[in-house]
Amino acid sequence: MRTVAGKTDHVVVIGAGLGGLSAALHLRGAGRSVTVLERADRPGGRAGRLELDGFRFDTGPTVLTMPHLIDDALAAVGERREEWLTLHRLDPAYRAHYADGSTLDVHCEPQRMAAEVERLCGPREAQGYLRFAAFTEALYRTSMRDFIDRNVDSPLDLVRLNLVRLVAMGGFRRMAPKVGQFFTDERLRRIFSFQALYVGLSPQQALALYLIVSYMDTVAGVYFPEGGMHSIGVAMAGAAAKHGVDVRLGTGAEHLELRGDQVVAVVTSTGERIPADAVVVNADLPAAYDLLPERLRPARPGRLRAAPSCVLLHLGTRGETSHHTAHHNLHFGTAWRQIFTELIDDGQLMSDPSLLVTQPTRTDPALAPDGGSTFYVLAPVPNLAVGRQDWSTLAPAYQERLLATLEERGYAGLGASVRTSRIITPLDWQRDGLVSGTPFSFAHSFGQTGPFRPPNLLPGVANLVLAGCGTVPGVGVPMVLISGRLAAQRITG
Repeated sequence: MRTVAGKTDHVVVIGAGLGGLSAALHLRGAGRSVTVLERADRPGGRAGRLELDGFRFDTGPTVLTMPHLIDDALAAVGERREEWLTLHRLDPAYRAHYADGSTLDVHCEPQRMAAEVERLCGPREAQGYLRFAAFTEALYRTSMRDFIDRNVDSPLDLVRLNLVRLVAMGGFRRMAPKVGQFFTDERLRRIFSFQALYVGLSPQQALALYLIVSYMDTVAGVYFPEGGMHSIGVAMAGAAAKHGVDVRLGTGAEHLELRGDQVVAVVTSTGERIPADAVVVNADLPAAYDLLPERLRPARPGRLRAAPSCVLLHLGTRGETSHHTAHHNLHFGTAWRQIFTELIDDGQLMSDPSLLVTQPTRTDPALAPDGGSTFYVLAPVPNLAVGRQDWSTLAPAYQERLLATLEERGYAGLGASVRTSRIITPLDWQRDGLVSGTPFSFAHSFGQTGPFRPPNLLPGVANLVLAGCGTVPGVGVPMVLISGRLAAQRITG
């Protein structure tokens, strides 16, 4: 594994997102002096917080899996997660709502889930589920250590026994036909392959390797922290500060000062010059590269394919609007393959949308005033590179369209119960510096996966390391937490 050469006593981490905070904790645990710069007034990065009229909303991810990765980061400085965060395991992890009126609760205990599948789809599909759960667990264990949770310097580094196993398991086939080996019922095929959207592709395009995301979502367990997902960043920043990390909020990085191929200092938005032996940048890649002199900025990001984007609709309501929801709810329309073509290839809005509706107050009522509820509605939409939408004028109409769709799908009276709302569109993501207006960064196509994804070391800059979803291993809270540890290892060995 290639590492940063020379002195690495003081490391500046740019960006207090989950990847940057993970890097900071691991670096501090290895004895480095660490300064974290964050332009926002709160830690957490994309896992932010929006407060409206007494309602509190997460502005980024809402699904938490693999909490042991948070434990790992906190343990680097000798802290225990229980002292900083209270997690609730969600049961069900999801409730799936189908166009035919049927529902399916996703439980993360295989025998309970098999019983639920049998209730809806019969004993043959239940046996298929048990085989699927065993397969995805084996896939996870085979791929995690050698292909995800390690630094790779070239594709040749992957040539080892587990690669042979992964090929034999069908990890490099396509996701949809692989799922079809276990299930014939279309409803089950959807609930166990919708995760392809997390990696920016359709189930027909995504590698079966990414069924590890389905394993995380539907087998390993889904959690929610009291106070919302933003609490994770607050906890990690608090633990870092307790152990001597200088966390500076409201202070962004303006540019990097180089001497030869070495970053020697970070110049902040206030004009302060902070000397650095090494730098970790936790930002979307175009924003990271903008910190460098133009001669050192890689050209490749402009040629990488961005994942689809999404619209987030935050709703604060009064009164009971639905008795049939769980914490996380997936609402599938009649169309399936067609909506991926619309989103990814045609740049069109879904004609028959599938939506994720999260109601965090089901688990943590304190996120809303007494008698209130919070809703987080995620609607996949095209990114700005392929989309034809003018979100500066479309946003209000699209909000009304989403509300009407939700009322048709069982949220009777939702519109009338809304007391506060905020809609976030691809234009907002673009203003935050996110490539092509998507919070999901670059799609995980074969040519943008593993060693072919933008590396966390940059040619021409000897002591700068990247973290976050644009680099290895990729998108999602677990992957971003791992990216911080991998960045730290590039510095500490």
